[in-house]
Amino acid sequence: MTRAASASALRSAEPPSWLKAYRDLPRSHGFEPMRVEGRLPEELKGTLVRVGPVIFGVGGRRYGHWFDGDGGVLAVRFAGGQAQGAARTIDTPSIRAERETGQVLYGNYGTHPPSLWRRLFGGRKNTANTSALAWNGRLFALVESTLPTELSLEDLSTLGETDLGGVVGPAFSAHPHAVMSRRASYNFGVRYGRVTQLDLYELPDAGPVRRLGSVPLPGPTLVHDFIATDHHLIFFVSPVRLRVFRVLLGLGSVSENLEWRPELGTEVLVVPIDAPAQVARFPAEPFHTWHFGNAFEDAGRLQVDYVRYPDFGTNQWLGEQLHGWASTEAQGRLHRATLDVKAGTFHSEQVSDRRCEFPIATPLRAGARHRYTYLAAHSGPDTWRGPQDVLVKVDMETGAETVVALGAGHHPSEPIFVPRAGGSAEDDGWLLVQTYDATSDRTYVAVLDAKAPEAGPVGRAWLEHAFPLTFHGTWVTAR
Repeated sequence: MTRAASASALRSAEPPSWLKAYRDLPRSHGFEPMRVEGRLPEELKGTLVRVGPVIFGVGGRRYGHWFDGDGGVLAVRFAGGQAQGAARTIDTPSIRAERETGQVLYGNYGTHPPSLWRRLFGGRKNTANTSALAWNGRLFALVESTLPTELSLEDLSTLGETDLGGVVGPAFSAHPHAVMSRRASYNFGVRYGRVTQLDLYELPDAGPVRRLGSVPLPGPTLVHDFIATDHHLIFFVSPVRLRVFRVLLGLGSVSENLEWRPELGTEVLVVPIDAPAQVARFPAEPFHTWHFGNAFEDAGRLQVDYVRYPDFGTNQWLGEQLHGWASTEAQGRLHRATLDVKAGTFHSEQVSDRRCEFPIATPLRAGARHRYTYLAAHSGPDTWRGPQDVLVKVDMETGAETVVALGAGHHPSEPIFVPRAGGSAEDDGWLLVQTYDATSDRTYVAVLDAKAPEAGPVGRAWLEHAFPLTFHGTWVTAR
């Protein structure tokens, strides 16, 4: 059977059980006690915050891509071996406008604009649906196309969009990265125009955000993530190009107008944090990456861990998740790249053959050498059509993998590493994993010992309902 015939058969078959994870959030509520299964660590004190798409259409019209869903936030507070959970929709002005009119008012990543006028003059929709940032005692929901949205740490209510004192904008990526040695985080925004620019930002752990400068890009491309070391910001600019005029004329969505141009190759950008105008650029073979894990400096070279795709087909796979079928494979695999900036060379080696995403390392090693990477992954070659169904701990020195299945029909989101207070080993801490259980149609947060995740969760904190799969999150330590 051809892949097209296989996709057609899937569309007409019984919907898979995991498709229920892409339904609208059934209930918005504040913090409520959660049922605990097993035993939660007494020392775990703080709040897990997850952000993702939770409303998938308006006025009876379903959005065209998973990336278009209106944002929502899940928060789980841990203290004294107990947990409380809250689930809220995020209320940006553009989300509210569509909800009040009952119709699509904005073109979006995979959703067509309702009219040419709306596309040209209607402004951008802020879906606030990709990631959470905790910074300087404040909490933000992020999406890469526009401004941050501030949320209340007390009850998750929406406080409003912000340009952080007039410093950031018009876009602020959903993927800030910390560098522990600099006591700061870094981020970027893509600004389209006659020359597409990367706007670069520093967010000190104490103090106001600072604009570092701007770096021109090779064209109107898609930059979703980057990574940072002690002294550098690193970008892999894949050969994806946006057909801007077609988008402006309303001839298809952004997603439909992102063109894969392998003949252009991938461009590697290395930006010195202390001298951003002295950016180094050098070519690499064509590939795409959505997410990085960590990076560090090693004897004059840069080592970068990332999930690599051979092309941009995963964009179609991500959009088709909303419909319960896939005509292309999820092909991301963990790689480590070695960058020699002086020589202008790029070499990448595959670390794991497993289809995976959402690589993370302990935050205590952010920007520095690390040994362990944690992933959400697919358990086998026949499970790529749906969301990830196992967790994997990868030893980057030996290549050894520890695979953890949380249960049949259980689908984990990105793991979050919480270091154990006073711990000495790199993997001394906890993995917190939002998980959808398709068998019970409910969501829980699993807590695993990062040293021995194969033992399974030491505890699970259950919501009384399902929460849609989220993209990214953060840990907020209790004050």
